[in-house]
Amino acid sequence: MDVKVQIVRLGHSMISTTAEYALRAVVAIGQHGGNAVVTPTIAEITKVPPGYLAKVLQALRKAGLVISKRGLGGGFTLAIPAEEMTVLAVVLAMEPTRRILRCPLGIDTHGSGLCPLHKRLDDETKSVEQSFASTTIAELLSVSGQCTPLCQSKV
Repeated sequence: MDVKVQIVRLGHSMISTTAEYALRAVVAIGQHGGNAVVTPTIAEITKVPPGYLAKVLQALRKAGLVISKRGLGGGFTLAIPAEEMTVLAVVLAMEPTRRILRCPLGIDTHGSGLCPLHKRLDDETKSVEQSFASTTIAELLSVSGQCTPLCQSKV
């Protein structure tokens, strides 16, 4: 995907703007309970620029996470039930995980081990991956309270 990748800070993890937009889109589609949602509606709900959103939705389709249908009654639906789709699956559809497998400074004495700093950074990345892997889109959609997911009413 040749979209400019900008990094945003979310908790202890760093994911690209593209990955966050993909999560917003999947949640917005999931809010519609199996009914097809058109790109302009998703863009309005998610506050993602329509041109950028089209590329994100195309990548999600290629990853098998959403289905697109053209024509009257068309739009996007989830390809996998929200109860089975994880946050990690959506993030990975947009970008690979950035784990630290060897010394990024190329220090020979570290060998295959990591210094305490890079080990800690990699441990945090692993922790976030595990959290994302254990969180489904359905869980995001079922949070009760005053705010609906994305703090936006269903359109």
